Amino acid sequence: MADKTTLVLPGRKLSVPKFFKRILQVTFAVALTALVALAVIAGNTMLTDRKGQMLKGLDQWLSFIYRPDILATMVLTAFVTVMLVYWQRDMERGR
Repeated sequence: MADKTTLVLPGRKLSVPKFFKRILQVTFAVALTALVALAVIAGNTMLTDRKGQMLKGLDQWLSFIYRPDILATMVLTAFVTVMLVYWQRDMERGR
């Protein structure tokens, strides 16, 4: 049986496999990165476009975010960061 860990959600604590928790953390990090990129690209478009169109910024973000190299970079960065944090925590505990 896989090692279990606690996944904390608003108002709940669930016991889930460690692998599932890591996947959720990576997914959350990628989604947060995509939202930050949306804010930067859409905000830049609104400030620099003469008409200040939000939809033009959204279109630019969509064309940017669906590029395979961008998605791969976001997922790889999130994965490495999550693994590094857990590795450092385990090293501090002396495992």
